[in-house]
Amino acid sequence: MQMNERRKLRDARVLAGKKPGESSGKIAAEQAEIARLRRRLEVSGSRLKLSEAALGVMGRLHELLESLSENTNDDPAPGKR
Repeated sequence: MQMNERRKLRDARVLAGKKPGESSGKIAAEQAEIARLRRRLEVSGSRLKLSEAALGVMGRLHELLESLSENTNDDPAPGKR
């Protein structure tokens, strides 16, 4: 098995659970597609978690800015009585 093919299989998580030196054989096209889709799902899940965290931070920042804006509007302008 060539190194490039082995890396692709490793990256696709096809070789998970195999012992060093154990033959992995060729995988069927369906298995390769399933492995590729699993990896894509994993990456998408990570991006979703990151996006949700960013939205949470933005929401809290919006609340903070809104609160500061309300406090500024309640205070009389300096120098004017």
